Amino acid sequence: MKDLCLKLAYSDSEQEIINILKKEGYWTNSECWQYYGDNENNFATVGNQQSRPEAALVEKLVNSVDAVLMAECLKRKIDPKSNAAPQTINEALKEYFDIYNGNLSNLDTNTRKKIAENILLVATGKKQNPCYTIIDKGEGQYPDKVKSTFLSIGKSNKLRIPFVQGKFNMGGTGILQFCGENNIQLIITKRNNNIWKVEDSLSDNLWSFTVVRRIDPEKGARSSSYKYLAPDNSIMKFKADSLKLLPGDYPCAYDKGLEYGTFIKLYDYQMTGLKTNILFDLYNRLSLLMPQVALPIRLYERRKNYTGHTLETTMSGLSVRLLEDKNENIEQGFPTSSEMIIQGQQMKMKIFAFKKGKSEKYTKNEGIIFSVNGQTHGYLSQAFFSRQSVGMSYLANSLLVVVDCSDLDVRSREDLFMNSRDRLRAGDLRSKIENELQNLIANQQGLKDLRERRRREDIENKLEDSKPLADIIESIIRKSPALSKLFIQGVSLPNPFKPTKTDSEEKYTGEKFPTYFKLTKKYTIDKPKKCPINNKIRIEYTTDANNDYFCRDSDPGEFRLFFDQQDYPDYSINLWNGYGTLEITLPKGIKVGDNIILRSIVNDISRIEPFTEEFVITVAEEIKKGQKKHGERRPPSKKGPGDTGLDISKLNLPLIIEVKKEEWGNHGFDKSSALKVLDSGDNGYDFYINIDNIHLKTEEKTNTTDDARLLQARYKYGMVLIGIAMLKSHNDKKNDLSESQREDDENIYNKINEFTKAISPVLLPLISGLGDLEIESMNETFDDSQT
Repeated sequence: MKDLCLKLAYSDSEQEIINILKKEGYWTNSECWQYYGDNENNFATVGNQQSRPEAALVEKLVNSVDAVLMAECLKRKIDPKSNAAPQTINEALKEYFDIYNGNLSNLDTNTRKKIAENILLVATGKKQNPCYTIIDKGEGQYPDKVKSTFLSIGKSNKLRIPFVQGKFNMGGTGILQFCGENNIQLIITKRNNNIWKVEDSLSDNLWSFTVVRRIDPEKGARSSSYKYLAPDNSIMKFKADSLKLLPGDYPCAYDKGLEYGTFIKLYDYQMTGLKTNILFDLYNRLSLLMPQVALPIRLYERRKNYTGHTLETTMSGLSVRLLEDKNENIEQGFPTSSEMIIQGQQMKMKIFAFKKGKSEKYTKNEGIIFSVNGQTHGYLSQAFFSRQSVGMSYLANSLLVVVDCSDLDVRSREDLFMNSRDRLRAGDLRSKIENELQNLIANQQGLKDLRERRRREDIENKLEDSKPLADIIESIIRKSPALSKLFIQGVSLPNPFKPTKTDSEEKYTGEKFPTYFKLTKKYTIDKPKKCPINNKIRIEYTTDANNDYFCRDSDPGEFRLFFDQQDYPDYSINLWNGYGTLEITLPKGIKVGDNIILRSIVNDISRIEPFTEEFVITVAEEIKKGQKKHGERRPPSKKGPGDTGLDISKLNLPLIIEVKKEEWGNHGFDKSSALKVLDSGDNGYDFYINIDNIHLKTEEKTNTTDDARLLQARYKYGMVLIGIAMLKSHNDKKNDLSESQREDDENIYNKINEFTKAISPVLLPLISGLGDLEIESMNETFDDSQT
């Protein structure tokens, strides 16, 4: 049995496993295979797990983290389900590994590496579809317990253990469908002799092992099923002090002895798009999917023919990576801290703004990730930042927001996340969170300043070139009554730039522990802050706190808001360069004329007494859509003698910038790209025109009738008008869409990009051909068709 176990462990393809089991007489003997979870219909659970291989792999690693924490609890002879056990993951990490506040950034590199030797991820086999082995020195299992732990589905094994991540007992089954053609997984385990033996009736402490595989539909079944190897319905076992299962120096994958714990090997794993050295792409993805992983994990590259400075490293999560690489990759002043309270549920956020071109090694398409106890449970794509309600198109590829949902209660987590823990669930809570994020990001002053700087860098030197084009577009619209009627909306901005601070101005330097946190203006019963009943209200503080005061890993500050001696249920707080912006949603049940007295408290470990402020809000009448707000000035009338009613200053004319071939990389263009639209953030748009489009260049070379300058002008004006028309159509209809339809329809910019790319081959022939049509030729064509 030991020899068979090691042969399986040292194999590096599923075909090798099949050959070994055939030789032993197991593979084709159906009596040797039992249903996973004692459920013939187990594919219903297994097939409804993670949609991507790296997300499924994370579940296995999280199970290893749980196993190590369980072992530490049992070493102390504490029942993990009792009140004597840690009640949160952070408590367990502090008590067992001296990790303060559950943050690995509080440990030095050598300490993290030492702890990481408890959980290993080893790559062996082929470069494409390799084998991945997860090894942990955790509790391990007795042979008699393997069926009810590793091979169970839907049991309540961890349901009442508060300091572990696993709750749903799906056994990490999500990885199976990514394991080769036959979905083969090997499990080897032995109970840790150093921990408390909870059940005296368990058998001697032996190694045990089994193989999991997928069986095609049989005996009239309508779906596949999963089975595990158990001849005579018994898990195979043997006695040994240790097994050579731990990696040694490269390229040796099996050199050192494992005395206890668990060894799980995944064969021919279909790690789509992540085929490089495990320390590169996969390391980056795992860091993102485990942004604040509870325990560090040691990664080993042991496939042959790999070169590099090092072939092993410690994975400590995205938060540690970003902190260590902060100066090289993160913009000045970031990350900044924010906090949301929605329906009484607290979520803390870190907003990272990457320097240009620096985000690629940290994220792919993820813009906002939602984590629970350090594991990503779902995300919103970068397209979120390009929504018109957010207005951060210029920063869409440079932003990452990490929302920590660890403090959500159980019901809220269930409402927000799918059980597979890799995607969000649609619903009221998600909608409210998205709305609050939209508002918070759109109004975050640091992001607004950065957006303006990026925009300035892109277009400042091209303004003179774009002005004649905008003038001609304006002229075209003036001459056409139909176009004038279509586009007489919006605001033209004569100055495309806001006044910004110069680089010579002093950078903001805050304090780790602020010396003040106070209102910029007092609001009392006599002079309250007025808020329309259908609006949010904004209150501003001044402080000398660091921007990351509320979200940092070490000694963060705390903000609390009270109403009637109770925690206020709906608000957000954001810090930026000496100012704290508090946004409040009025509570349910209030009426016009009510006075609301609120009290805020800011505290941290350095303070004997917290900073306390009190302010009063008076509820005012509802502001209806289109109604002039308090203090808003009406624009002067421009009507005069002979006025046609067309106010050209109200035309929504974009800023138009030409992009040449050598600049394609800055805009995601290729030879077929035509038009890219970005939201400038001020109810206006910037249009980037690819003047080296392949179809335009071809037309310039082959058209012997029209001047090349005329062709280029037609192309640019045509594309701009198409873009404006699509934007107007989108804006006209979006208010009538449902929430889900609005989300699907939100990224109009991608649609403009794709549509103009599609129309670019025919645009110039269309303009030229239709322009040459005459009524006589149309009559002849009509007569011929009738004949």
